[in-house]
Formats: sequence, structure tokens, C-alpha cells
Amino acid sequence: MRFAGKSFVVTGAAQGIGRQVALLAGAEGAKLTLIDRSPLVDEVATEIKAAGGKAIAVLADLETFAGNQSALEAAHTKYGAIDILVTNVGGAIWMKPFQEFDEAQIEAEIRRSLFPTLWGTRAVLPYMLEQGHGTIVCVSSIATRGINRMPYSAAKGGVNALVKSLAFEVAGKNIRVNATAPGGTDAPPRAIPRGTHKQTAKDKKWIKQVVEQTVESSLMHRYGTLDEQADAILFLASDAASYITGTILPVGGGDVG
Repeated sequence: MRFAGKSFVVTGAAQGIGRQVALLAGAEGAKLTLIDRSPLVDEVATEIKAAGGKAIAVLADLETFAGNQSALEAAHTKYGAIDILVTNVGGAIWMKPFQEFDEAQIEAEIRRSLFPTLWGTRAVLPYMLEQGHGTIVCVSSIATRGINRMPYSAAKGGVNALVKSLAFEVAGKNIRVNATAPGGTDAPPRAIPRGTHKQTAKDKKWIKQVVEQTVESSLMHRYGTLDEQADAILFLASDAASYITGTILPVGGGDVG
């Protein structure tokens, strides 16, 4: 019960890694606030409560500062503190060579995979500073060195820089800031896909190249599981990592990004 009684916020909690983090943290006693823009997050909260856990679901657009502020205010109002924040929103919308991206697509990738973490960490800091402690775990990616996802790679590189700089800035305030950098991860098909565009034959070829590069770059030559990703996040969120801050932990079977 590593998180018994702790107010634990997970963003992007409706699907994938975020959902798995929420389920496992709930089983270990966390008082959860699950944030997503998809109503599917309500089902995750219901599942946790049915198993005897504590959880509320909050719908918010985390690509905006206002969305992060309102969601974190809801968490603080419900539980009186925010002990742990896992910022998990992100994911490549398109996979193709950089020269194939247009201006709007590049901006969309940055909004999706950098700003939810930038705004989330900024919005949570006043609460953590006031209470005198806090733990932040960001979800980055080993795709900072990968093909066909340049804008996404740049966004996650920004997340890594944020983690290192913010950890340095707030270490003396009893706040830890770390990140995991997941590699390829096996997960059920997304109920709501990251991109809604129809895939062409070229798109499928470029996605296949990403999969092949991801497997080849992993020393273990396989995708990870949702549990393998969530376990690393929960370790960094737990008191077992109390002397770890400013660290980007690759979780990619040996691929360090």
C-alpha cells in the first residue's frame, strides 16, 4: 500500500499507460483524481471504486493552462492536497518523414505532447509549494531518438528538459520531479485514436518503419507491457525513490532514446 492516503493525480487516465497507472495506484490505496478529455475516464473511476478504491473523474482539455488549473483545483478541493502528479498526456498524432509535416500538424504535435506537461507542472506547483512537499512524474518517450515522429520527438525532448530544470529549481522545496521514457508498448486498440485521419498506403508504410525501428533499437527486441511501464512510473512516484530527482528513466528494453 505505497500510496495509502495520498492524493494522486493521473492525467490521460482514460486509456493505455495512464489507465494502468490509475488502476495499480488505486489498488495501493491512492486517493485518485483521473483527468482526461474523454468520458471514458468515468469508466476507469467506476472500476477503481468497484474494487474498493477511491477515485473521481474530471473532464478537461489539458492542452490549455485553464484546463489544467480547473482539474487540479478539483483534485485539491476533493482531497485537500495533491501529493503526486503523473502527467501522462501525449502521443504522436502522425508518423511520417519530417518534410511531410505541414505547419498546422507540427503545432498540433507540440500542443499534444509538450503543453499538457508544461501546463500541468506549472498548475500543480502552488499546491505543492504551499503544502511543503510533492512528487511529479512526467511521461516522456525514447522517441527523442526515433524516425518519422520529429515534432513529437521535439516535444518529448522539451519534457526531458523541463524535468531536469524544474527538479533543480524545486529540490530545496521538498518536491521531486522525474520522468519515465517509455519505449514501444503493447496495449489494446485505442477506443479514441490519437489521429482521426484516414491512413493511406504511405501512412501505413511509415508506421511500419516506426515499429521496425522501435523493435530493432530495443536490446530486448520487443515491445513492453502496460504493467512494465506503469510499474516504473509508480516506483518513481513512491517513497522508495525519495533520493531520486531530475532523472529520465528509459523503459524501452535497453533503448535509452
